[in-house]
Amino acid sequence: MPDVKLEIQMLHDRVMVRISPEDGERRSSGGIVIPATAQMAKRLAWGDVHGVGTNVRHVKVGDRVLFNPEDQYEFEVQGATYLVLRERDVHAVASERSDHGTGLYL
Repeated sequence: MPDVKLEIQMLHDRVMVRISPEDGERRSSGGIVIPATAQMAKRLAWGDVHGVGTNVRHVKVGDRVLFNPEDQYEFEVQGATYLVLRERDVHAVASERSDHGTGLYL
């Protein structure tokens, strides 16, 4: 298949998210490297929205969302891994919206 850019339209209240690359290996405040495989308390992740369904009201393409990555469906498109979640599974939205103050909605 040639290198063609696919346009994916999500359905209903679904959101297509790509996990941010910095959510892998982390550093503690003391400088210790914590690998992505380290088991910790349930950790939420930030991701970038790449598609939204027709019934999604509070999230748009380009927003960063906070969600639990362990309870979602994962799929791959042209070598990139994405997650599908419902809008109600989004805990917060960080965007460049200037009409509501800070841009972080919890």
